[in-house]
Amino acid sequence: MTAPGEHGWTPRAIGGFALITLVWGSTWLVIKDQVGSVPPSWSVVWRFTLACAGMFVLALVRGDSLRLGRAGQRLALVVGVLQFCLNFQFVYRAEQFLTSGIVAVLFALLMVPNALLARSFLGQAITRGFLVGSAIALSGIALLLLHEYRLAPPGAQVPLGVAFTIIGLMSASGANVLQAGREAHRHSLVALLAWAMLWGVLADLAVALLLYGPPQFEPRAGYFGGIAYLALMGSVLTFPIYARLLRDLGPGRAAYSSVIIPVVAMLLSTLFEGYEWSVLAAAGSVLVAAGLVVALRARRPAR
Repeated sequence: MTAPGEHGWTPRAIGGFALITLVWGSTWLVIKDQVGSVPPSWSVVWRFTLACAGMFVLALVRGDSLRLGRAGQRLALVVGVLQFCLNFQFVYRAEQFLTSGIVAVLFALLMVPNALLARSFLGQAITRGFLVGSAIALSGIALLLLHEYRLAPPGAQVPLGVAFTIIGLMSASGANVLQAGREAHRHSLVALLAWAMLWGVLADLAVALLLYGPPQFEPRAGYFGGIAYLALMGSVLTFPIYARLLRDLGPGRAAYSSVIIPVVAMLLSTLFEGYEWSVLAAAGSVLVAAGLVVALRARRPAR
């Protein structure tokens, strides 16, 4: 068995990056539509109930064993709570206070905690260039947030949106590192994700019932279509691909998909949310992209 993160940039990895970029770049805007009349917690429940069913069906079609054992179920439980409960509960809430493009840009920094946690728990090295690139990207984030503050109406809760995004980001990062560890390599990634989604849905259901009471659903074609898109395209199709990248490349390099995703998200936000650009926002976007590219070029596979 190869150690986590030993594989290189194969055609499969490149194709996976391209698909993830296109799909996840669009999901931020769809999520924005899900946090209107329905409480965000219930929208998360509906998304991952459908996604969980789809993931179990995919595992059965592939002929994967659904038996994980005690250690595998513990891993699935922790990944499920971190990735499919805490991450999305906070991300959906963040989009109540920030545009979808800004949330996507903040999430582009996933590669930073991924790399730091991978160094601590998986022994993967961090280069000086990676740190320099991360600092450049952080300065760009600061400019974008300053632009957001200037445009925000009186009483807007931009700091709360940022805080929610950071909590979601750290939850996702923890799940990423766990999925790249040795225990995860012992199991089918689709079966592991199916069980993780089941545990996540149960946690989401508990949160929704506790905070908002009985189930709520919006009987609108666009709302149902958004749930289906996020569940099937944004979860069942893409999470197994991303999990494979985590195993093959390691958490730091797998998060490089975040370099392009915010570009797609910001363009869609401009078209559909009326995001207003300025010199400050443009400079921030350039710095974010430049910093992430510097970090990307600096992190080479260990020899």
